Amino acid sequence: MQETASTTRAPDALLPSLAPLLHEWLPRQRWFAGKGRRVTGFTLDAATELLPLDGAGPGLLHLLVRVEQPGRPTGTPADCYQLLLGVRAQLPPRLAPALIGRIRQGPLAGRAVYEGLRDPRLAGLLYERLRTPGRTGPLRFHATTALPAAPAPRMLDAEQSNSSLVYGDAFILKIFRRVSPGANPDLELPLALSRAGCARVPAPVAWFESGAATLGVLQPYLRDSRDGWRLALDALADGREFSTEARALGRATAEVHLALAEALPTRRLQRAETERLAAAMDRRLHAAAQAVPALLPHVPGLRAVFAAAGGAPGAGIVQRIHGDLHLGQTLRGSDGGWAVIDFEGEPAKPLDERRSPQPTVRDVAGMLRSFDYAARTHRPWNADWAARCRAAYCTGYAEAAGTDPRADPALLRAYETDKAVYEVLYEARHRPDWLPVPMSAIERLATSR
Repeated sequence: MQETASTTRAPDALLPSLAPLLHEWLPRQRWFAGKGRRVTGFTLDAATELLPLDGAGPGLLHLLVRVEQPGRPTGTPADCYQLLLGVRAQLPPRLAPALIGRIRQGPLAGRAVYEGLRDPRLAGLLYERLRTPGRTGPLRFHATTALPAAPAPRMLDAEQSNSSLVYGDAFILKIFRRVSPGANPDLELPLALSRAGCARVPAPVAWFESGAATLGVLQPYLRDSRDGWRLALDALADGREFSTEARALGRATAEVHLALAEALPTRRLQRAETERLAAAMDRRLHAAAQAVPALLPHVPGLRAVFAAAGGAPGAGIVQRIHGDLHLGQTLRGSDGGWAVIDFEGEPAKPLDERRSPQPTVRDVAGMLRSFDYAARTHRPWNADWAARCRAAYCTGYAEAAGTDPRADPALLRAYETDKAVYEVLYEARHRPDWLPVPMSAIERLATSR
C-alpha cells in the first residue's frame, strides 16, 4: 500500500476562488440533481491534489463539495458532489470545450480550470492510481487484480447522473457525481455477485472511495455488446419479433436475483410491509393526479390496484434487487448472452432506500414497462409486440427462478402501476409528446382484472 501527501495548500482560500465559476458551471451539468433551484453557497468537504497544481504541466484537483440550495428538508445535509478539475496556466485548443473558467483570485489566480475527465493525460492518471492501491490523502484506492498499463481513455457523453471513462476497449470507470455515505450498490452488488459466481454482471476490478462513500468503480468494458433498448428498437424498425430475446433476458434477470439471494440476506415479506408499500403508492398517485389532470378519471381504478396489493398476505420474500431495471440497463453480447449493468438504483432516492431489501417483482415490473416504451416508438403503436415480449420475459424468468412473477399478480400489478404513475408525471413535465405511452398503461391497469 502506498501513501502520498495530497491535501491541497490553502484550502480555506480555494473554494471562495472557485465559487464564482462553480455557480455558473455546476447547474449546467446533466448530472447536477438540483436543477431549477438557486445555488446559494458551497462547503468544501475535501480537497486533494492528485497531480500537483504548481508544476509546469497540468494539475488535477479532486474536490468533494456540498452545494447549498433552498428547499432542502430540515435536518438533511446538502448534496455532495465529486469534482475532478484540471488546472493549467494555458489551456490547449483541443481542451477548450472543457473550460470552466479562469480564476481571478486566491491560490490558483490566473489559472484556467476545466473538466479534468476530458483531458486524456488526467484521465490516464486516475487509472494509474487505481493500478497502485493505497491512499492519497482522504482517498483510498483498491484493486482486486493486477491491471495492465493504461489504455487510451475517452469520456462517454451519454451518461446522465454520473460520468464514465472508457480505457481502450478494456475497462470502463464510472465516476459517481452525487455521493452519499455508505457503499454504493453499483459496487456492493456486483462484488457480491462476483463472489457468488454470477457471470451475468461485469465484476469490479478496482474502485476508490473517501470515508464511507464510494466515488468510482472500474469494470470490464463489454465492447462487443449492444444495449437492450437499442436492440429492441432495431427489431421494431425491422418488423422482427423480440420474444426470443425477451425470454432469454427473463432468464438472465432471474439468475441475477437468485445469485443476490444466495450472496446477501433475505427475509419474509410481512403483511404490514405490503400495507406500507401500498399506502406510499397511493400517496404518490394522489400527488401525481394533482399535477396531471389526465390521471383523475383513472384514480379510483388505480387506487383499487394498490388496495389489492396492500390487502394481500405477506407471503413473499424481500431481498436485494437491481432497483432500476429496464432495457437500457442490459447488454447482449455477440454470443447472444445477456448481462445486467448499472446497479446504482434510482439516483434520486436516498442511498439507504436503494440498499433496502425489496420484492423481486419490482425489477420485473420495471422491465415490463420498458417493453411498452420500446413498442411505442414504432408507428403505428405496436401494443401486441409489447404484450408478446412481456409474456416471454415472464416465461423466461419462471424457467430460471422456478417461480413465475405472474403468480403474485397483486404486487406485480401494483409495482407496474406505481411505475406508470411516475412515468406520467415525468412525461407531463419533460416530454409531453410521450405522455400517451404511460397513459395507455394507466388505462389498461385501471380497468383490467
